[in-house]
Amino acid sequence: MNRIDQRFSQLKSAARTGLIPFVTAGDPDPAAMVPLLHALVHAGADLIELGMPFSDPMADGPVIQRANERALARKIGLTQVLDMVRAFRHDDAHTPVVLMGYLNPIEIRGVEHFIDEAAAAGVDGILLVDCPLDDATLCVQMQARDLHLIRLLAPTSTTTRTHDLAARAAGFLYFVSITGVTGAARVDAAAIASQVLSLRRHAQLPVAVGFGVKDAAGALAIADFADAVVIGSALVERLQGGGNAADVCARARDFLAPIRAALDARKAA
Repeated sequence: MNRIDQRFSQLKSAARTGLIPFVTAGDPDPAAMVPLLHALVHAGADLIELGMPFSDPMADGPVIQRANERALARKIGLTQVLDMVRAFRHDDAHTPVVLMGYLNPIEIRGVEHFIDEAAAAGVDGILLVDCPLDDATLCVQMQARDLHLIRLLAPTSTTTRTHDLAARAAGFLYFVSITGVTGAARVDAAAIASQVLSLRRHAQLPVAVGFGVKDAAGALAIADFADAVVIGSALVERLQGGGNAADVCARARDFLAPIRAALDARKAA
């Protein structure tokens, strides 16, 4: 079983809300990246979303755009991203890793070649913002290597598109909570709760909600109706300017641990 499926099954059995932090590979410091991934797990991450640096991250706001620019300036490409995952797997065989990015670098590298490399490195899923719904070749290649293609849905998605995406999704569905780029606004949980509940009628997969979740209060509001909460821009901003690996890891733990504690306290209550 894919690690993503295993983890969501565990979360459901324990009645816990999943916590999915996003970080950009190579930022703030490539040398600190693998320790950072482990620090996120120790602070309560259930899955990790790892951004693949790209020159035109159209879905991302200024904070993550700048993180992409810094990573690219340090020559972080797909080879280095996969090396980071491979090194992370030396000491963590259980935490699911989802790569997030855009189709262009993968097509340049060769879709089949990249999928083989990702599976061998220990990747569990790939989220491609600009992946066409009907990209059958990519889906077949990923299914053959037991990788999940994570699908994005927006508040503006039509009923027909929601149904089609849900039918082709694997692992979990990522519901974009705002009509905008990452980090652009704070989530209005009440406004999207009904949409997420409606989404559940189209798919049996877990639903994760992201874009605009900035702190424990926002995560708690989402936890009322979602299976997992994704938090990215606020974490990336906290890591910005971090020094050595110890400093970067401390920043990550200080940011994420209170959110994990709040979600666990909610369950206990």
